[in-house]
Amino acid sequence: MGAKVAVIYYSATGNVHALAEAIAEGAVDAGAEVRLRRVAELAPENAIDANPAWRAHVEATPHVETATHEDLTWADAYAFGSPTRYGNIAAQLKQFIDTTGGLWATGQLADKAATAFTSAANPQGGNESTLLALYNTFYHWGAFIVPPGYTDPSIHAARGNPYGIAHPGAEGAPTVATLTAARYQGRRLAIVTARLLESALVK
Repeated sequence: MGAKVAVIYYSATGNVHALAEAIAEGAVDAGAEVRLRRVAELAPENAIDANPAWRAHVEATPHVETATHEDLTWADAYAFGSPTRYGNIAAQLKQFIDTTGGLWATGQLADKAATAFTSAANPQGGNESTLLALYNTFYHWGAFIVPPGYTDPSIHAARGNPYGIAHPGAEGAPTVATLTAARYQGRRLAIVTARLLESALVK
């Protein structure tokens, strides 16, 4: 049974977007149906214009649909991604998460697999705490956390973060090794989710 995976992210200058695409590709490779969705941009136009890379990314991605609650209820699994903001998730993604109280209260977010990914400027710029912050949300939802762990050589090749793929943005665009690890994380999420679905059918 193929899983339905929602890859939901916020990206300012494009690094998290590249990771999201790779995670989506990995899930598709594992037989999943995938929705790639970005959350709405909340920053004012003058802030975006002050950073050419931010403006360029905004103009390059209008084709990516905006995430909705229906994407959450549709999915069997989630991959959430955000750049790091002082060791926490970006306000844009947090705002979307904060609108899901009704779904949470009625149990529509429970018993689904979930993983996370991020990008800070530096290797130690708050990546792990950002991933853990996302996992805190998933705990409240009653989701099954699916980290990459050290379950594939690609994780070691991409700096070895067992919590989720994390990219140091100050080094430029994600490397081949990083994108390979992200594809693996998406594939692992899809495979684990399919197993959960099969187990539910057996019951």
